[in-house]
Amino acid sequence: MKRLGVLLAAVLLLGLLPGPARAAEVPAKSAFLMEVATGTVLYAQNEHAKLPPASVTKVMTLLLIMEAIDSGALRWEDTVTASEAAAAKGGSQIYLKVGETMSVSDMVKSIAVSSANDCACAMAEHLAGSEAAFVEKMNRRAQALGMADTHFVNCTGLDDAPDAKEHLTSAHDIGLMSRELLKNHPAIKDYTTIWMDTVRDGQFGLSNTNKLVRFYSGATGLKTGFTSGAGYCLSASAERDGMELVAVVMGCETSRDRFDSCRRLLDQGFAGYTLVTPTLPQRAEVAVELGTKERVEALPSATEPILLDKSHQNDLRMTVTLAETVDAPVSKGQNLGTLTVRVGEQILQQIPLVATEAVPKLTFGQVFRRVLARFVGEK
Repeated sequence: MKRLGVLLAAVLLLGLLPGPARAAEVPAKSAFLMEVATGTVLYAQNEHAKLPPASVTKVMTLLLIMEAIDSGALRWEDTVTASEAAAAKGGSQIYLKVGETMSVSDMVKSIAVSSANDCACAMAEHLAGSEAAFVEKMNRRAQALGMADTHFVNCTGLDDAPDAKEHLTSAHDIGLMSRELLKNHPAIKDYTTIWMDTVRDGQFGLSNTNKLVRFYSGATGLKTGFTSGAGYCLSASAERDGMELVAVVMGCETSRDRFDSCRRLLDQGFAGYTLVTPTLPQRAEVAVELGTKERVEALPSATEPILLDKSHQNDLRMTVTLAETVDAPVSKGQNLGTLTVRVGEQILQQIPLVATEAVPKLTFGQVFRRVLARFVGEK
């Protein structure tokens, strides 16, 4: 990741990729646009201002839930019981009753679709024993992600407690945790893309608070938030043509402002940039001297996607440099050459090309039989 960051910084200096804050400002206290695969920042407006996030807080709550599920510590079918504290949560909720049970899947659905504070608290208690203990985990995870502007005091974003003024994050940090959730736990999108659904065997209806899910092409989520102190907030994600973006706005005056602002940022990103995965322009093979196979195929050891300004798309070139021959034995993964990715004359990536299989060296007997066969064939 460090090498990729240095590479992207170099590309920015060359003018091949955008720097942040190229667009006109949006009507929000802060805003941020990031490409998910590479983490490239495409727009930044007062992005490190520490502000209350309201229910966008639940991006971190959902991240910790998904990490528990993907690690095997939690299962979708596990049953969660509502405590008195969970049932007493105000704001957006599905009105859990004390002692009511619900599956993890329905709890996550209620949080992702309807921003249910009672379900967020119930899940926090189920995973950590108490909301306070869960909040400690939230802050540790935020620190690990580099969210230096963030301090959580609850798992919901509610501002009805005395310490609520200390519950702060930034558009930049929301972008970081949103990217982590989308990139490494894609199953969450099965829930964040729901427009309308039900829980309690169809007895309670859910409607997504994120209107972009229905009205924006390619929307994948992610989370709305509103309190009188925070204003209207949104972390909005969408994917088109294999590229996923996340746009964040905080402190909008109206709900329309937050949706229009994120829509504008996403439109700008999709219109201006494309994600390219380096590929070989032709099959790459190297001759093997004294090997049990005469040739071995070479493929890229790994490929990292490149975010490219569309104005440079036609200048992208990929060239292959290979060794003429290689002596056996050849080990699987042995370096055989390089795939170089350029825009114009500027190098963006140099990717090692490695052997796809091992090729043993011929034994003396095998060499003798091969020579004999050729001699007989010539006769």
